[in-house]
Amino acid sequence: MRQDEGGQDERGHDTGAGEPAFSYASLPCLGHFADVLDESRYARVPDDWAVGLCDVIDSTGAIAQGRYRAVNFAGAAVIAAVRNALKGVSFGYAFGGDGASVLVAPADRAAVAGVLAATAGWVRAELALDLRTALIPVGALRAAGADLRVARYAASAHADYAMFMGGGLTLADTLMKRGAYALTPTVDGPRPDLTGLACRFEPLAAKDGVVLSLIVVPRPGADRRDLRNALEAVLSVVEASPAAGRPLPPQGPNMRAPWSGLAAEVAAAGPLAGSRMLRRIAVFGRACLAYAVFRLGLPVGGFSPRTYRRHLAANADFRKFDDGLRLTVACPHATADAIEAQLAAARTAGLLRFGLTRQDSAVVTCISPSVMRAGHVHFVDGADGGYARAAQQLKADPA
Repeated sequence: MRQDEGGQDERGHDTGAGEPAFSYASLPCLGHFADVLDESRYARVPDDWAVGLCDVIDSTGAIAQGRYRAVNFAGAAVIAAVRNALKGVSFGYAFGGDGASVLVAPADRAAVAGVLAATAGWVRAELALDLRTALIPVGALRAAGADLRVARYAASAHADYAMFMGGGLTLADTLMKRGAYALTPTVDGPRPDLTGLACRFEPLAAKDGVVLSLIVVPRPGADRRDLRNALEAVLSVVEASPAAGRPLPPQGPNMRAPWSGLAAEVAAAGPLAGSRMLRRIAVFGRACLAYAVFRLGLPVGGFSPRTYRRHLAANADFRKFDDGLRLTVACPHATADAIEAQLAAARTAGLLRFGLTRQDSAVVTCISPSVMRAGHVHFVDGADGGYARAAQQLKADPA
C-alpha cells in the first residue's frame, strides 16, 4: 500500500537509542524488479514486530476439485481484512496463492490477531475451506536462527508490494504448519471487513504461449553471488520475452459476466438485513452495473473504466521475492523451456531448488476499496493451480 493512500499512523517503533524509528511506509521504493535481489536494499525488521500468516489447509485437494478461485480468494481475504482494519496504515504483505503474509507493527498486533482469527472463521463458514493462521514475533524467528528483512518494490506509481529476505518468512511458515503461535478461528463474532475484495475479471489466456508459475528458493550454503547471477539470468530471459512476461495486457482484462463467480463475492459482502438472498441480489446488481460500465467503456461521473483497467494492469502483483523468487508470467513455450533449462543447470550446480507449473491462462484477484483511487492492488496467479502447484513440485525437489 502506498504511503500516499492517506491517513497515515505508521506505528513506527524506536529500534534503539539514537536510531531512527522503523516504519514500513518510510522505506524507499525500488523501481527495478532486479533490485529485489540486492541484499543491501533490505531493512531489518525490529524484534518486537510480528509476522501474521495464513494458508489454506489441503489447498491441493481443493484445487483438484476445481476450487482454485476460492483458494485464491481465501488468501487475499486476509490482506483485504487487515488493510481495512488498519484504516489506511501502510503495511507490508505478500500474497502466496493459497495464503498470505503480513508485517505487523507492535501497536497493531492485537487488532491483526483478531482479524486473522475472524477471517479464518469466515473462510470456514462461507468458503468451506480451513484456513490455518498464526502471529509470530520477529524476535522468536531470530532466536531460532533466521532473519527478517523487508524492502518495497513499486509495481507502478500507485502500488507497491513488500519483498522479504533473510529466511524469516520461510521459518514462520514452517512454524505455522507445525501449529506454533496458532490462532483459533472465531466462530461467533464480528465478520471481517472485506470491502473491496473481488474477482470480477476474466481469466487471461496466454496467446501463442503459456502462463508459467514459478517458485525458486536458494539452497542452504549456496554462493550468494552465483545465486544472484543465476536469478538475474532468469529475469533477463523473462524481460526479453514479449511484454516482459506481463500476464495482463496494457489495457487490462475484460470483465466477466455478472452471474459468473458470484458466490465468493456474496460471501465477502457484509450482512445485509441478515439475509443471504438480499446480499446476493445486491451483489448481482452491482456486478451488472460494473459489467455494463466496463463493457461500454464509458466514463461515469469521475470514473473512467479504461483508466481503471490500465491502472489494474500496471499495479498487478505478478512477480515477488519472499525468501525466494516467485513469478507468474506469460511467455512463449520456447522462453518457458529456456527458463526451466537455466534453473535445472543452477540446481545441478547446487545453487537452488525450484517448482513450476505451466497453464493456459492466469487469474487475478483484486482489492479495490475505491474505484476512484489509483492504489487498488491485484494479485495474479496461474489458473490451474499456479503457485500452489509449483509449491508441491518444490517439495518434491530434494533439499
